[in-house]
Amino acid sequence: MRYLSICSGIEAASVAWHSLGWTAVAFAEVERFPAAVLEHRFRDVWNAGDLHDVGEYVSCGIIEAPDVLVGGTPCQAFSVAGARRSLEDARGNLSLVFCELANVIDQHRRTEGKEPSIIVWENVPGVLSTKDNAFGCFLAGLAGEDIPLVPPRPRWSNAGVVLGPERTVAWRILDAQHFGLAQRRRRVFVVASARAGFDPATVLFEWDGVRRDTAPRREAREDTTGSTGDGIARCLTTGEAKRQEWETCNFVADIAPTLRAGGNVTGGDRPPGTDVDTCESLIAF
Repeated sequence: MRYLSICSGIEAASVAWHSLGWTAVAFAEVERFPAAVLEHRFRDVWNAGDLHDVGEYVSCGIIEAPDVLVGGTPCQAFSVAGARRSLEDARGNLSLVFCELANVIDQHRRTEGKEPSIIVWENVPGVLSTKDNAFGCFLAGLAGEDIPLVPPRPRWSNAGVVLGPERTVAWRILDAQHFGLAQRRRRVFVVASARAGFDPATVLFEWDGVRRDTAPRREAREDTTGSTGDGIARCLTTGEAKRQEWETCNFVADIAPTLRAGGNVTGGDRPPGTDVDTCESLIAF
């Protein structure tokens, strides 16, 4: 697989995918320090710089239309720690530039007779709850809808799937503490593609249990908070319903309880007083 990494930083994607034999066709990073790190560590990979220019480079054939487009556009505009100007912030608006680049890549690949690309995007959970519905705009851009998608609740759920006219898009919040990092670091991961035989949901969701865990129970349970060994529910899609709920929403963040300083054991990293989020599967036509 050959991938294009945008907003590359010091290039986590290349570190993660090196053992798979995947190779980068180009990077796109404008900050001086990470760009210097990229030049030092990846001398054979061109740093194209500004993300706004990358689509033109792909259209002209300067950059190969890759098998995978990966990147985490700047999070400052969506983070609850900032001003949250969202898409009004030039950094937040780069999420829509990312969608445009994905469309350029797939258009170029079609002309070359190649399969559509696979798209991987990452950002902070705050993007799910902006006042301007930034995530709905982002989903629409990837799915191929003309207007922003609207969440069924005041905010987007922690996980879900959209079937659009152009692509299937799946998203899910994952916490780095469950993947070998000694800290909580919750992020939204999005996988999207129009490739035949490739289902983005199978990348982000495990139907028969979590790694190193037993298979999930199928009977109804009243409380999922802080429990272990119940895995992640199956997606009950029929292809006809406009909205469907997952069987259970016992995600990784809720499977491993966390011992806090006060001695209380709680499940997941969510604001006090909130219930376990319902994971809804949205089908948009």
